[in-house]
Amino acid sequence: MIEATCHDTFADRDYAAMADQGILTARDGLRWPRIELSARNYNFWSVNAQIDAAQEAGIEVVWDLFHYGYPDDVDIFSDDFAKRLAGLAAEFAAFHIRAVGRAPIVIPINEISFFSWIAGDVGMFYPFALDRGRELKRSLVRGAILAAQATKSIAPEATIASSEPLIFVRERPDKPYLRDAAESYRTSQFEAMDMLTGQIAPELGGAPDCVDVMGFNYYPHNQWYYPDRQMIPVGDPDYKPFRELLIEASARYNVPIFISETGTEGEQRAEWFRYVTNEADEALRAGVDLNGICLYPIVNHPGWEDERHCHNGLWDYPDESGQRSIYEPLANELRRCDRDVAAAKRAN
Repeated sequence: MIEATCHDTFADRDYAAMADQGILTARDGLRWPRIELSARNYNFWSVNAQIDAAQEAGIEVVWDLFHYGYPDDVDIFSDDFAKRLAGLAAEFAAFHIRAVGRAPIVIPINEISFFSWIAGDVGMFYPFALDRGRELKRSLVRGAILAAQATKSIAPEATIASSEPLIFVRERPDKPYLRDAAESYRTSQFEAMDMLTGQIAPELGGAPDCVDVMGFNYYPHNQWYYPDRQMIPVGDPDYKPFRELLIEASARYNVPIFISETGTEGEQRAEWFRYVTNEADEALRAGVDLNGICLYPIVNHPGWEDERHCHNGLWDYPDESGQRSIYEPLANELRRCDRDVAAAKRAN
């Protein structure tokens, strides 16, 4: 996806454009298969352009170590997966210190819950497994734990973040007999985080210090009925305000949190972002230690399944010189948010 959006080619322009808009923190990703070309032999040439561009623009980067891609010779269900990811984590921590001069902020594995379902239960992502989701989740959690430990062994001041879907699921009003099953499904969203923090499955090695800040991903399709997965739209009486989901997650773990992904496609982009920021403001008023909102994606990209042109970013595909046209309604909404934040700071 980094190559498809030409971010690797135009990282300097991308980060400079973000800084011009007042966006000084970003999530970006490593491409593990292009770094560990053979087992335990690492070369970070593929990330140099991103590192250099972020430094030049003054952008702080939250780095995903594993965002679905991994080397072909790794069996993701084996103990070797966790060890290999830990090796990558340690090497990247050392590289980051050399290149940037400070410890990194890393997300060891993006969306453990989602990936274990889509790649381990329903076979839509590689390795296309069926009914092995729980096994895959345990393997991913173990990998995230070892990667966090390996990062801090090299860079004790590193920040370890997570990025998990935040959902709401309920039974249909005319099917109250499904209430318990729906609630069990809903609360399973916290299983990976409970494992990481050592609340369950202690044999995996989880502990509270495995995660310093928790990220939660939230989209318009993150609320649905059980078991048919029909989406509950914003404004529906059965739709739960996003602020309440943030309050629950914050209270459950009592650590700083951030919205690690949010966005939508088409002309609803600005309206959706306004909804999320308004709900975030209400969560802050309720005492949630909410530290930021990550607009995802920042640039339009080809669809995962059909390679369609997804109009879901702040900027579009680049021209030959790397210039990207901006989506003004969303840019205006971001500016409004900045003005509101500045006004709130003055008032306080």
